[in-house]
Amino acid sequence: MGFLFSLFSKSTDAQPIPKSIYDFKVKALDESVINFASFKGKKILIVNTASKCGYTPQYKNLEALHQRYKDQLVIVGFPANNFLWQEPGDNATIAEFCQKNYGVSFVMAAKISVKGNDMAPIYQWLTQKKYNHVENSSVKWNFQKYLLDEKGNLIQMFSPGVDPLDAAIIQAIEK
Repeated sequence: MGFLFSLFSKSTDAQPIPKSIYDFKVKALDESVINFASFKGKKILIVNTASKCGYTPQYKNLEALHQRYKDQLVIVGFPANNFLWQEPGDNATIAEFCQKNYGVSFVMAAKISVKGNDMAPIYQWLTQKKYNHVENSSVKWNFQKYLLDEKGNLIQMFSPGVDPLDAAIIQAIEK
């Protein structure tokens, strides 16, 4: 059974961090629920996004990556306002921005926090080895990317400056 976490609060003893990425259910920009269990059998690329960042144009290549690999890859964008207030909008404003400027059709989650005391549980899982069983990391800036394999295992983290269509990401997807 999955867990629906409050996206704006820290995990508590009553809400433990799930053991698997497939146990996460998070709110989408449109208020629906994104159930990660539905992504089994596909790679997953999780990206923290922002609309007022120097890396914001990466939305274009994230969409191109989505179109190219949508049968084998799910991209999930997580808007976050953790870096220099570069994602100030609410969910509706973010959704409108992504559609109008980049034609985003990949999965977009509701705005969350990706670092600090209010870090969303899914980012706790992504960044802490005790949960992901691979490595500890920290989110350095907007557009950091986490790639998971078809079985939900974290396989690689890509820094914010790595373009979504970079050869390293393509090779990891095609592997």
